[in-house]
Amino acid sequence: MNPWLEPSLAESGVATTVKRHRKETDSEMDITPMIDVTFLMLIFFLVASTPDVQAVIELPPANHGIGVSQRDSTILTIGDSGQENAPVYLADGKYPNALVTGSLEAQRQKIVDHVQDNLRSKFRKTDVLIKADRSVKHRDVARVIKAVSRVEGVKIHLAVLETE
Repeated sequence: MNPWLEPSLAESGVATTVKRHRKETDSEMDITPMIDVTFLMLIFFLVASTPDVQAVIELPPANHGIGVSQRDSTILTIGDSGQENAPVYLADGKYPNALVTGSLEAQRQKIVDHVQDNLRSKFRKTDVLIKADRSVKHRDVARVIKAVSRVEGVKIHLAVLETE
């Protein structure tokens, strides 16, 4: 007896076959699970990775341009003391009595007054040279630049002090 034949028809001698339904193959692949896995992996690596905050960027020395004369410039020095706000000196940083003290607003006003005094002096110092230790945070340098930029007619130059 043929298992593909219906029993009643097989006994009657009429052979019939059972029709199979073929699955039609989908011509396009569903990539939704692959996208889900990709996003899960992306989230995992973003959360699990630790960025190198202390990475030092080595900048090449300047090939062109001329240096700024310290004698003809108003010099402001930003030191690194490990405090929340870095100390600002109204000189080369070698003179402790040139330290700007007080609140941030008072420091800003003293910096503005110092730059304006040097601009109005008989030497008319239009260049402002801001020196900072390598380890000084950007926010401290930006704070001094913002204060100096309140004075019109000056050019701001930045310098990095190499500590040994």
